[in-house]
Amino acid sequence: MDVLWAPWSLEYILGPKPDVCPFCIPEHTEEDRERFILHRGAHSFVIMNKYPYNNGHLMVTPYRHVTSLIELEREETHEIMDYIHHCVRMYKAHFNPQGVNIGPNMGEAAGAGIKEHLHFHLVPRWIGDSSFMALASTRVVPEHLLTTYENFKPYFEKLTI
Repeated sequence: MDVLWAPWSLEYILGPKPDVCPFCIPEHTEEDRERFILHRGAHSFVIMNKYPYNNGHLMVTPYRHVTSLIELEREETHEIMDYIHHCVRMYKAHFNPQGVNIGPNMGEAAGAGIKEHLHFHLVPRWIGDSSFMALASTRVVPEHLLTTYENFKPYFEKLTI
């Protein structure tokens, strides 16, 4: 059997974590661009993943520090789903992917690097991409994160949900 090693992921999983939850963010600040926050709503926000599986990897996250889907209030659930819907439309317009993986991360056993705060991943997919595994410790993300941020930002500027 061949073994494919992806040590970068273990370094992140076992490495030091900040003392504060990275998803418990303050109100709008000038740091939104640095934090890759694309949009803020009443109950949730859209943020780019700093450690993407694929180009355009996003997360939709409630402001409230909850660990499970069943802890969300109706308004939070609806807004999160509206943002997921909007992101998929944006992917179609901007990248035209052949698929999109969408899923919540709830708990450490589910693979959540930030297990204390529920978040939803959106990953555009193309046939032949490397899925969620790095190949020989290498992942090809063809566009710089800030370039993707600048390209995605206009899709959210007039968004009202």
